[in-house]
Formats: sequence, C-alpha cells, structure tokens
Amino acid sequence: MQLPVATYVYADDPISQAGVISQLRGRPEIRVVDAAHLDDAAVAVVVADVLTDDVVRVLRALQRGSVPRTVLVARVVDDSTVVTAAEAGVGGLLRREGTTPDILVRALVRVAAGEGEIPPDLLGRLLGQVGRLQRQVLAPRGIAFSGLTPREAEVLKLVATGHDTAEIAGRLCYSQRTVKNILHDVTTRLQLRNRSHAVAYAVREGLI
Repeated sequence: MQLPVATYVYADDPISQAGVISQLRGRPEIRVVDAAHLDDAAVAVVVADVLTDDVVRVLRALQRGSVPRTVLVARVVDDSTVVTAAEAGVGGLLRREGTTPDILVRALVRVAAGEGEIPPDLLGRLLGQVGRLQRQVLAPRGIAFSGLTPREAEVLKLVATGHDTAEIAGRLCYSQRTVKNILHDVTTRLQLRNRSHAVAYAVREGLI
C-alpha cells in the first residue's frame, strides 16, 4: 500500500489555510504536516488569491528549503501567473475555483511523484509563452530554449569527449581565447563552477 504523501499547507490567509488542512486531513493519501515538521514534507500546497511578490517569495523559499515540489492554487490565473509560477519552480498549478478535494489530492500525489499537473487550457498558454520566448527573445540572439547556442553545445561536446582547449580550437577553427571565452560565458550564465560542471550539467539536462 502506498504511504500517504506528507504535505505542508500554506495560505495567504488563516481561514483558507484551515479550510484546506481540514479537507486534506480526512484523506488517506495525504498526511498533513505543520511548519515544525516541514523537513518531513514531500510536497507543499500554496493557496493564494493572486500570485503576488510575497507569494513568489514563499514558493522560492520552499524550493530552496526542504520542500522542492509545490502545488499552487490561485484564484486569479492569467498568462503572467502561468509564466511566473513556472519560473518559481511550481510543479502543479490549479485554479481555486473548481478545485475540489479530489482534484487537489490528485495533483499533490502526482507532483510529489515528480510529475506535473496543470489544466489543459493553461498548458496551451504556457506552450504559447514558450514559443514566443524562443521566437522573439532567444532565436534573435542565437540561443536555443535549452540555454545553449549551437556553438556552445559544440564546444561542450568536444570537452565531454576529452579534448583540451588547443584541440577544440583546432577542430573548430577558433582561437584558444575564443574557446575559453565560450566556456566562461556558459559557466557564468548557467552559474556553474567549471568546465567539468558545465559538461555534467549539459549531459544531465539532455543539452548535448
């Protein structure tokens, strides 16, 4: 039998928080934990009217802490909410209106398991935002949505196969300074420690 999912509940008002907790406490799939036992939580549900800066800070604090997976339930969900929630690392996004206990429990179980949950029409809006970002912002700068330019990916592939700076420069007809600058740009932009970390990141994320 699957163990209940340890869940922390946060709301921007105490009445909403108490209401969600009371709905979840009766469910065998969920075990509600309080702030004193936050380290035990596998997922958090954050309930808010609007995705304000304060709510975003809560989401990011949970991400940086011991609860890497979150579900946001918001009353107002527009294009900006979808994009900001994705940037904050939210794994599930639900409209407050129409979110029944069954729907919320399903989302919490799915997100705790590493899956995602988003209404179909919101998924279409998110994909539209991603497409616009690629066309209008990244593509004119020669950057793919992966975060790497074709030239950067090519250099990292050669680093991954054991080539040093001089060999990469010779193969790609670049100067060694250019190769070093490319690797420096990648590690700085993606906040990586060194070229080995950059290669490990690119392989893990499927970029090369």
